[in-house]
Amino acid sequence: MPWFLVLEHCMNAAVRAVVRMGIYTGAKVYFIYEGYQGMVDGGSNIVEAGWESVSSILQVGGTIIGSARCKAFRTREGRLKAALNLVQLGITNVCVIGGDGSLTGANIFREEWSGLLEELARDGKISTEAVKKHGYLNVVGMVGSIDNDFCGTDMTIGTDSALHRIIEVIDAIMTTAQSHQRTFVLEVMGRHCGYLALVSALACGADWVFLPESPPEEGWEENMCIKLSENRARKKRLNIIIVAEGAIDTQNKPITSEKIKELVVKQLGYDTRVTILGHVQRGGTPSAFDRILASRMGVEAVIALLEATPEIPACVVSLNGNHAVRLPLMECVQMTQDVQKAMDEGRFKDAVKLRGRSFEGNLKTYKRLAIKLPDDQIPKTNCNVAVINVGAPAAGMNAAVRSAVRVGIAEGHKMFAIYDGFDGFAKGHIKEIGWGDVGGWTGQGGSILGTKRTLPGKYLAQIAEQIRVHNINALLIIGGFEAYLGLLELSAAREEHEEFCVPMVMVPATVSNNVPGSDFSIGADTALNTITDTCDRIKQSASGTKRRVFIIETMGGYCGYLANMGGLAAGADAAYIFEEPFDIRDLQSNVEHLTEKMKTTIQRGLVLRNESCSENYTTDFIYQLYSEEGKGVFDCRKNVLGHMQQGGAPSPFDRNFGTKISARAMEWITAKLKESPGKGKFVTDDSICLLGIRKRNLLFQPVTELKKETDFEHRIPNEQWWLKLRPLMKILAKYKASYDVSDAGQLEPVRPQRGTQEEPADI
Repeated sequence: MPWFLVLEHCMNAAVRAVVRMGIYTGAKVYFIYEGYQGMVDGGSNIVEAGWESVSSILQVGGTIIGSARCKAFRTREGRLKAALNLVQLGITNVCVIGGDGSLTGANIFREEWSGLLEELARDGKISTEAVKKHGYLNVVGMVGSIDNDFCGTDMTIGTDSALHRIIEVIDAIMTTAQSHQRTFVLEVMGRHCGYLALVSALACGADWVFLPESPPEEGWEENMCIKLSENRARKKRLNIIIVAEGAIDTQNKPITSEKIKELVVKQLGYDTRVTILGHVQRGGTPSAFDRILASRMGVEAVIALLEATPEIPACVVSLNGNHAVRLPLMECVQMTQDVQKAMDEGRFKDAVKLRGRSFEGNLKTYKRLAIKLPDDQIPKTNCNVAVINVGAPAAGMNAAVRSAVRVGIAEGHKMFAIYDGFDGFAKGHIKEIGWGDVGGWTGQGGSILGTKRTLPGKYLAQIAEQIRVHNINALLIIGGFEAYLGLLELSAAREEHEEFCVPMVMVPATVSNNVPGSDFSIGADTALNTITDTCDRIKQSASGTKRRVFIIETMGGYCGYLANMGGLAAGADAAYIFEEPFDIRDLQSNVEHLTEKMKTTIQRGLVLRNESCSENYTTDFIYQLYSEEGKGVFDCRKNVLGHMQQGGAPSPFDRNFGTKISARAMEWITAKLKESPGKGKFVTDDSICLLGIRKRNLLFQPVTELKKETDFEHRIPNEQWWLKLRPLMKILAKYKASYDVSDAGQLEPVRPQRGTQEEPADI
């Protein structure tokens, strides 16, 4: 069953996944170079792809097969030539990666296919047998766009990498501002979609943001200048204004970065600089999130093609929360075009709604965190809410604390910070924390509040005393497995200490991603990027020396998330994890597999090992075994990554995930406190919860209910979603493995059905 790929600027990880999954299923896979232009021109532009054609491309930006805009394909004559080129090679399955233009073109081609073939047969260019044999064309799309401007998907391939480029620049600018008091106007890409501008504003705590979908209200010039001068008065040395290149006012007139600079200089006299990021955002190494997303979508696209029939409309594979779904391609395209129509007609509220819940949620959160109402306009609740970090530090914890503090203040609570975990709680290291105190926290790694692994069990009486002294009415805990255990201990001690009868909620934050009740934890994405970057460098170091295998040890305790997903993102040959027991025969078969690999053009190997995957098969043991067995074929090196996985500036994903999930946790606390005014006692299980993302939903789950889902001895959940992706890593590394397609989606409507009680997760 031959297929081929036509790709517009896209991620190589998606190309690799489709090619290898296609070959794995027994199909012939073809590259088409230079997009639709190559399809129209045919000849040497259409080439069969082999397994090794996509080796060593995961870490390369852009696309190895080129992309080009094509006028000819927009005409029927051009599509006729394309159809002839495909039929001659027996190609009837198309996987298209691109934006809405590329995908619309593919759908037109699909609808015209049988007519094009009949015309070719009439002209004597193909036989009538060929018309019967290749009677219909299957099309599956993947969205490759840095703007995240395609409706129906939470994240398009390439968006996260673009955010990495933007945040790297903002972090660098922030350090220059420590010496000079300056205002920076940053222009980011997004002619018709403000996603990059909005999310980077959320990730760096920008003072103001300009978007095409949500123009500022009349009189914005004065309001912005007041906001900037207020922030300066609060001793903030740096003002950041982020502008999408397509920013407009309510009259649909452009708002340019130069115009904003002139305004700030004229009204306030501030030293102002403009930075236009331009095509920097399109380049660079793809992020770990993008590589995993592209690999998942690529495999899903192949399965969708295998299951396609002429009756099923062309679909696009997409991400909904943490769940891969299939959506009707043209419904998504239509909805994307509806956004532009709404903007052109000045219906900006509709435009924001049509962009989807992810965009809408981001905008709402940004407004709450960026703009503080005057104190006399905030109705006071007379409730004190405390925030605490527990466990090992994780990048993104500070963004979560900032978000909680500001949302709490906006909802009328008095916010308190507890320093140094439960240890500090017992000793009374508790201070009120204000709106300005958390400024500039989003980009800082580690934990500013300080965090410890100590559990509360030993200090229950002292902690109860501190709750009473400070009159704390609710508690937000940001942390890892210790935070979860701590909550269980506080829950069990409610009968003994009535002070613990207050709403408590936990937001998971740990690099290990081992907390039950959530697919993701704050900090895990940053750690994955560290692992992926290191693996890239290590692989590159082997490009000069042939036939070398690297064994890399990752953190995670008994949880294999980092090893498995790091393996998927870095293109590892194997990843040893505790959840999938292995023995000497498995090690032997991996050595044999690598020995075979060394006979090909890909003469290097990468093996990841989770730190606690086996008591006896240690990193040293595996290194020595590989060295001995590979003698004369390959040599070995080992590397233990250690605590570098916990450090560093948080990734854009962790900043935003921390910000949004923490804001949602504070809203839950407010709702709980309203349920029981007058300082009533909270004794039910649903008043001590963990907030997590599960597949496509955001869930508040009582910690007592999560007990039965937990393996306490090994500090991991009994069931882990990412284990389903384990065969995917093996297949892409050329092992035989069975991939579970029971989760593979049926075609779904783009607009979710109304009336469901579930709260959608927003990545």
